[in-house]
Amino acid sequence: MGLISDSMARHVPVRATRESLAQVFADYPKPDFRVCLWDGTSWSGSETPRFTLLVKHPNALRQMFDSPNELTLGECYIHDELDVEGDIEGAIEMADYLLAQDRHSLPAGLWLANIVGRIPLRRAESNRQKVDANSDTVHSRERDRRAISHHYDLPPEFFALWLDRRRVYSCAYFQTKESDLDTAQFHKLDYLCRKLCLRPGERLLDIGCGWGGMLTHAASHYGVEALGITLSVRQAEVARQCIRELGLNDRCRVEVCDYRDLEQEQQFDKISSIGMFEHVGEAHLPEYFSRVWRLLRTGGIFVNTGIATSATYQRRGPSFIDRYVFPDGELVPISTALRAAEMCNFEVRDVESLREHYALTLRHWVRRLEVHAGEAERLTSQMTYRIWRLYMAASAHAFSTGRVNLYHTLLIKPLRGASSTPLTRADWYRSGSAEDIKPAL
Repeated sequence: MGLISDSMARHVPVRATRESLAQVFADYPKPDFRVCLWDGTSWSGSETPRFTLLVKHPNALRQMFDSPNELTLGECYIHDELDVEGDIEGAIEMADYLLAQDRHSLPAGLWLANIVGRIPLRRAESNRQKVDANSDTVHSRERDRRAISHHYDLPPEFFALWLDRRRVYSCAYFQTKESDLDTAQFHKLDYLCRKLCLRPGERLLDIGCGWGGMLTHAASHYGVEALGITLSVRQAEVARQCIRELGLNDRCRVEVCDYRDLEQEQQFDKISSIGMFEHVGEAHLPEYFSRVWRLLRTGGIFVNTGIATSATYQRRGPSFIDRYVFPDGELVPISTALRAAEMCNFEVRDVESLREHYALTLRHWVRRLEVHAGEAERLTSQMTYRIWRLYMAASAHAFSTGRVNLYHTLLIKPLRGASSTPLTRADWYRSGSAEDIKPAL
């Protein structure tokens, strides 16, 4: 654990603090954790704790009980004043309990408040990169480019540590809870291709193509000509390399391009947007859907997949993820997105929730990242590793509790009222493995 000065330690009566913690969590429904203080003393609510919360510095105790919020607790973790050994998602559940309580109504709350009130506030200066909020209008092209770079332009090797072998950075599709990540991501890509009713020779646009997983799958197995666009230079480089290695240069290409800058004369039979929608911004939804409408040929299909917030959930205090992970990211309720699409003349044909699938996906990612913690820190930094571990575990918790959801939305541009979609979903749900799905020659 980190060392603290004698003068700092004298501010905090450790034994009384430990006893107070037992009272604070007396009514917690799942006291399946252990708290270990900086001097080695501990309190445990279970003989077999799900996780151990290491309080390495008195400042962390102050942040936990003196008007805590998501951002301050997260900063204690990434600055190594708090640590979590074991199931970090369990620690986030415990933090939820603290954030939902009035500290003065908690058992021993006033006593702890008096203790932590005497702790000098300490905050190391963060070395994080951030998008300058005063530099450009939110969701201007330049500011969006910097926001995407902030998140996605980490070393590709970092993402390869914990993503599947195709580096698909979006919700997988699990046929069973026991499915491995590679299989689940393969089935997700194929599921979306079937929803799009892809046919050989069709032109597919993938908005926010990432490292090219959708492009190469659709070209290899469905014979389409695919264009992918991304704002991340590093993603584009990796995607192009993958296309070359698979021998798909005649069918796939990737451009570093804002969706707003695509030539409107281009026409695509099918369009996909997988996990990019969260970066658009509510005020820009009409422009987003209208541009996709103009790029899609009449009779074409658009699959838009993205995270939506619950219309009833209200976060308390500032957001850790907004500050450290997704600058300028905006989540909207699914009803808001559907209305914006319909106002641009799209017909909504299908909406499917995959909330549980994203919780499973994120848990796979967290476990894989934790296994490679040392290498992740070497490739980036200890702070970056902690930010990503916390953000993905917190996201898994948000999906499991229903605060956020993941939707596949199927939209069409009707041809004189005629639909290009099948009468039933039967073809979407046919089972098959990678070996069963033959490449389109």
